[in-house]
Amino acid sequence: MLEHQCGVIPMSKRLIGISSIMLALFSPVAMSTGAAELPSSYLPVGMLPDPGLVNDDDRFMALRDAAMHDDAKAAQMHASQLTNYAIPSYVEYYVLRTRIRSISAAEIQTFFKKYEGSAIADRLRNDWLLVLGFRGDWTNFDQQLPLYVVNDDSQVKCYALLSKAIKQQRVAVEARALITSPKQYGDGCYQLINVLYEQGQFTDADIWAQMRIASESSAMPLAKRLGKMLNIPEKRLVEAMDKPANLFKKEPANDRISRELFLMALGRAAKNDPEKSVQALKKYAGRLNSAEKAQAWANIALPASQKLQAEALSYWKQADSAHLSLEAYQWRTRMALREGDWKMVKNTIATMPISLKNQPTWIYWHGRALLQEGKKEEALATFASISDQMHFYGQLALEERGQKIGAPVLAKPVTQEELIPITQNPNLQRALKFYAMNLRFEGTREWNWALRSMNERELLAAAEFARQNELLDRMVNTSDKTKSDIDFNQRFPTPFNDSMYKATQAVGVDMAWVYGLIRQESRFATAAKSHVGASGLMQVMPKTAKWVAKKIGLSNYVPHQVNEVETNIALGTNYLNMVLTDLGGSQALASAAYNAGPGRPRAWRATLTRPVEGAIFAETIPFSETRDYVKNVLSNATYYAAIFEKKPQSLKNRLGIVIPKGMSADEPEYQ
Repeated sequence: MLEHQCGVIPMSKRLIGISSIMLALFSPVAMSTGAAELPSSYLPVGMLPDPGLVNDDDRFMALRDAAMHDDAKAAQMHASQLTNYAIPSYVEYYVLRTRIRSISAAEIQTFFKKYEGSAIADRLRNDWLLVLGFRGDWTNFDQQLPLYVVNDDSQVKCYALLSKAIKQQRVAVEARALITSPKQYGDGCYQLINVLYEQGQFTDADIWAQMRIASESSAMPLAKRLGKMLNIPEKRLVEAMDKPANLFKKEPANDRISRELFLMALGRAAKNDPEKSVQALKKYAGRLNSAEKAQAWANIALPASQKLQAEALSYWKQADSAHLSLEAYQWRTRMALREGDWKMVKNTIATMPISLKNQPTWIYWHGRALLQEGKKEEALATFASISDQMHFYGQLALEERGQKIGAPVLAKPVTQEELIPITQNPNLQRALKFYAMNLRFEGTREWNWALRSMNERELLAAAEFARQNELLDRMVNTSDKTKSDIDFNQRFPTPFNDSMYKATQAVGVDMAWVYGLIRQESRFATAAKSHVGASGLMQVMPKTAKWVAKKIGLSNYVPHQVNEVETNIALGTNYLNMVLTDLGGSQALASAAYNAGPGRPRAWRATLTRPVEGAIFAETIPFSETRDYVKNVLSNATYYAAIFEKKPQSLKNRLGIVIPKGMSADEPEYQ
């Protein structure tokens, strides 16, 4: 379960470009909540309260819905009936949101002064900064930016650099590090690229680098904008993106645009058929210089890697001098891992940007590469830098240092005295109110805002407060934030133990693994429902639930039963055991199957040329969601096993070795 600081939705889902900036500001995924006493003039003449709204919570939900649909009149009508609502700041916020395109700075400042220091004031400041950036009102933007606490909005960051650039400050280095994911760009980042290019801070090489990122991520809006900057006829650009094979019918012309579009087309075509791109490259290689050939191989190697084609490694080896995206750096390393080329693993990690190189993932694999070189002391020092971190690669690093994974000594229990100020915290009280109304987005914003200034004992107390209010997902996430005072009873709870024991014993599946999966799937929220419709503790899909119910003879099963705890556990554990059996007893493969469907891990395994460690298999899963999912589930399961068995555990043993079907673990050697 991933979440952003203070519950803020990623910018990519709130703003997508100039024409949609205001619409997106009010999109459902961007909604927060807010309220205040409003003057009677806010109620339009002739508009009467809806008699169908029987209480203030109903009216508040109607207000929120009106704001989501940018209906200012309805929002004002509902707000006028909520003058004594329990959370006035959100009432007022929603009304302001519907008017933010025309609102005055004075009105905004009145809200800020009234609710300064609150989560919703920071949410409104985020919205206001986007409007100011869009307007180019840099005086007010620069005044508000230092007051923006969360500051996790990519587009606001782009506007901030744009403000500096307009003042002739050099920001190209910061901009290159920031603008790496087109889905988060929006108007601010588009403008930043354009201004930096006009000023000469960005060169043609920077724009073509952005064009490659656009091509890799199929970001056509970005590609078209960049194309205008480079004077590329849109028809030619669209052809390279959508019909790349057309560019292989004749050799590329000698001008830069033609050659760059040809290189782009090689990568686009390789998404469906890497071999076709390889043949086109070989056919016209004589027309390309050495740098262009290296870039061509890199453009082909990335999609070939994401298809787990063994040939991708040879493509990467011909792309040494190419300019790589962050995704390309990682996939070059992953393919070297898959094929056991430790020298290439080390060399690729060494060339990664600092932002990647310092991630635990690549620190761990760099240490492993050092071990392969016989540099044991250097490797052990590398592992030591992350072995105290409680995650997948921290656990593996600990094992490389000769230790097993256990449960730490528990922190002292939270006292009643420590709980008193937590129970009185206004942010947490608002969070409880929102959770009771099933407004989890707003509730999580308020909850996380409260945690910002807490020390470790206060975090443990807040986690206990969550437990007392049956918010186990908040308990887990809150307790996870402590560094030295660690309470595994909070971090790795075991609710519904009797039902879990009964279900896992019935099918013979590892209970620690099932708990590890639930911790990742739902954080023990029994009513959890995913965006694709998976339900309950074990997030079972409706069709899967129906199929498993029939398989196990669950008579008279009806769809709503999937949310009943015992039924959900029974369906989930049986399905998990089925995929485990189908995939040869590998928890790594079965965890992947539970997330991505059983067909995909079978296909991924089929591409292996040799047996590989489970950690390598997990790291080279093509789907980023499934890749993280498998790591987290098995990391969780290892801690649960340490708790249940009361002895240290091995994550490496749990991961095992993933063996291509029909091949033995000893042939060929997998190390």
